[in-house]
Amino acid sequence: MSTTATSSCCSPSGTCSTASATPAQTAAAVTTTYAVSGMTCGHCKATLTKVIGELDGVTGVDVDLGTGLVTVTSTTEPNDTLVAEVVDEAGYELTGRA
Repeated sequence: MSTTATSSCCSPSGTCSTASATPAQTAAAVTTTYAVSGMTCGHCKATLTKVIGELDGVTGVDVDLGTGLVTVTSTTEPNDTLVAEVVDEAGYELTGRA
């Protein structure tokens, strides 16, 4: 009698996961792009990635220096006022959604 592991949701290390959890999490992601002025270098990119990334619900930040756009991925619709506050406090200006 043989046993197959393909029907189990548990890995050999003892952790469990289900295939349906990942698509549900992906579907809930909200992507918002903001126009930000004053960004000129890698330090600017690192600073904004850090301060925006610390906001509740933010799961990813992509700063494009060339276009002046910052794309925020979050679990819920972001609070534009709060995002603008942390951007302004860091020394940049959020000019609106792109």
